[in-house]
Amino acid sequence: MRKISLALSFVLIGVLLASGFQAQAPAQAKKIDVSGVWEMTIDTPQGGMPPSDVTFEQQGEALKITMKSPQGEDLNCEGKIKADAIEWTLSISSPRGDMTIIFKGKVEGETMSGQAEMGDFGSMAWKASKKK
Repeated sequence: MRKISLALSFVLIGVLLASGFQAQAPAQAKKIDVSGVWEMTIDTPQGGMPPSDVTFEQQGEALKITMKSPQGEDLNCEGKIKADAIEWTLSISSPRGDMTIIFKGKVEGETMSGQAEMGDFGSMAWKASKKK
């Protein structure tokens, strides 16, 4: 009888310890999905640019982005998202030469914001809100 009680005690302790460790396991981070159309503004040294639509297509951590140029042309980019960090690169050809702009930021629910790094031209703040 004593052996059975001892064995049950060990089983009970094992169950309690296992359930305690499960309760302390870190919660799985919620996956962020930025797919859809976002309204974006960029602050330049000359003032804020008018809002423009940016479309994100997300597959896992990979992003395909379509932005509109000031002339209304589609500009296609690629990027990535990992947890709440988002980054994409836009390459532009103009009569003044080629330019690469790297957008880096953080996603917080239905908003995101960050900096657009433009090489020798410095960086500019940007922000976006998901359109309904």
